[in-house]
This record gives sequence, C-alpha cells and structure tokens, in this order.
Amino acid sequence: MPHLMNTYARLPLAFTHGQGCRVFDEAGKGYLDALAGIAVSTLGHAHPRLVKAIADQAGRILHASNLYRIREQEQLADRLAALADMDEVFLCNSGCEANEAAIKLARMFGHQKGIDLPAIVVMEKAFHGRTLATLSATGNRKVQAGFEPLVGGFVRVPFDDLAAVEHVAANNQNVVAVLIEPIQGEGGINVAHAEYLQGLRRICDARGWLLMFDEIQCGLGRTGEWFACQHAGVRPDVMTLAKGLGSGVPIGACLAAGAAAGVFKPGNHGSTFGGNPLACTAALTTLAVIEEEGLLKRAAALGQKLRDDFAMALAGQAGIVSIRGDGLMIGIELDRPCGELVTRAIERGLLINVTADKVVRLLPALVFSDADAQELVAVLSALIREFLA
Repeated sequence: MPHLMNTYARLPLAFTHGQGCRVFDEAGKGYLDALAGIAVSTLGHAHPRLVKAIADQAGRILHASNLYRIREQEQLADRLAALADMDEVFLCNSGCEANEAAIKLARMFGHQKGIDLPAIVVMEKAFHGRTLATLSATGNRKVQAGFEPLVGGFVRVPFDDLAAVEHVAANNQNVVAVLIEPIQGEGGINVAHAEYLQGLRRICDARGWLLMFDEIQCGLGRTGEWFACQHAGVRPDVMTLAKGLGSGVPIGACLAAGAAAGVFKPGNHGSTFGGNPLACTAALTTLAVIEEEGLLKRAAALGQKLRDDFAMALAGQAGIVSIRGDGLMIGIELDRPCGELVTRAIERGLLINVTADKVVRLLPALVFSDADAQELVAVLSALIREFLA
C-alpha cells in the first residue's frame, strides 16, 4: 500500500465479497461478521433487495445536484421525519458532516438569540467525528492530539451526570445546546439512563437550549427502536444519523424539530453530494426492509439473548467487568487492555472490534441469525477465557 496515506493501522486482510453476515477474503476463507463495518451494514452483505434497488437506480440517475429537486431525497426526508417525529431533514454524506451541520445550526440558533459566543455542552468519552469542529466536541484527547488549536465553544461534562449539566446551566449564560450520544459507541458502549435523557429534556426546555442527539451509531433500529432516544420517550430538537442509514452506501442526515426547525436558510449550509439519488435509494430500501422484515423487534430480542448468553458463558470468569448495551450494540468490558483479541478472533474466523482499550464491541447486522449468534457466543467466549487465563 505504498501510495495510501498512512492514516489507518490496517489489519492484513482484504475481503472480496460477502453474503448475509459472512465475508470472504482473497484466499476464500469465510468470517462471521459481528461488526458490520462498525454498525454500517445494517442488512448484512449482498441483501438482494438492496442490490437490486442500487442497480436499478444506477441505471436511472446517480447525481443531479442540489440546485434541483431530487425526488428520492424528498421521499427519504418525509420518511425520516415521520419515523423520528421531526420537522426538517438535511442530507449529507457521513456522520461527521451530520454533526458539523448540528453544531453550525446550534451556533446560528444562538446568534439569532443574541448570544455572541454560543457554547454547546458535550460529554466526556464522546465521539462525534474527525473534522475540526466534531473533533473538538469529541471527548478523547488521543484523537485530538496534534490538531490544536481546537475549535472553541464547547463545555465538557461527565456522561450520564445530570447534576453536572445543571451546574453548567446555573453558571454559563452562553450555552445554547447539549450534544450527546444516547449510547456512546467509541467511548465503550456506555448507555445513558432514561431518567438522564428525560432530565436533559427538562433542562433544555427550561433554559431555551437545543437538545441534540448523536444517533449515528446507536440509531436506525440497532437498539430495538428506530432511535435509541425513543426508549426514554424523549424527542430531541436535533438528531444526527449516518452509518447504517444506507447499509454501506455513504449517507448522513441532520434532523431538526421545534425551535431548531427553520434556523437554516438558503446559503447557510450545503453539500455537493449530499442526498444524491443513489444514496437516498439505498436509505429508503434499508428503512423499508427493517420495517417489513420486523428487524426492530428482532434486534431487541436477539440483543438481549446475546447479552444473557455471554453472561452465562462467562459466568465466574475473573477479569470480566461488565456486559452491557442495548439491542445489537453490545460491549464486554475486561479489566485490562484487550486489543489483541481482534487478531485472535480473525484467526478463528470472527470479526470483532475493541474500543476504549478494554471493551470488546459487537455491532452485528440486524439480519444476524440465531445460528450466527450461537457461533459468536461460542467462539468469542472461548477466546476471552483463553485471553484472561
């Protein structure tokens, strides 16, 4: 790879094709995919409906530009707004672009209220992207190092700590919004309590702040609801989506409602490729398959079974801190760094991930089968026991 910029510590593995929840390397070896491209391949690999929809759309039109109406974009915006009970949708290409749009929206909202230096409350251990603004909102010094000066205007507090947000509310008159992942993915599969999200809604309502949920990793059915915040019965003012929205075709979205709706006007924000017909068709197909194949209930039930089965398989094993998550977003935290489990799993024909140094992260496709789940528990539990021993 002499000409690829050295931005990834890539594993020495290349896949040629996939089918369902398996991928195959250049030698023809198969691997059970329990990562789904980091929560991207919602429908697994080569789902026939998605393949046909993409091929058909490619035969019609790929790109038209946002100088014109795009029918597929309008249809997707209507669908997302209905599912999330939101009013407006801006379509882009990635999660960091969606979060960038949310940050810009919050700042413009603040300026429209007469706040010259608007600030956004963000969380420790958060991950919102790698553009300068989203990197600055991220709560991880490891990924920020070397990119200073960071963008200002962020106030950081501990995750799932309502008192900390109330303290900021009482002492900072420049705050205009709170940005939070209902479940922190990169941070280690940390799940916010429902009462915390409900408390944030109350604080934002009382202060006139925007409540902004980053559902890029936890949204779109992964937790058993369309969006993780729906478990708490909380509607945000801004919601960002990406990853699994197009089942592998790059697309992101920033949704707005209430006080956040109508903030952007023509010329305030834009995207050359955002909301192109191909990406929107992939997203519309993904949403249709999730609904028609009952994948929301499936994600909730299978996720609970996986957590229960891992708890049973690892019962009594020293070194297990916790097994946590929601739906098909699962973390197994160990008491020591465990990055080497990734390569050990590859040797056994399994794709997993380790995040936050000590957390085995599992993000299987929503079409993961019972047999896939049994294989995952058997192989990974044995690997963890061997590693801890």
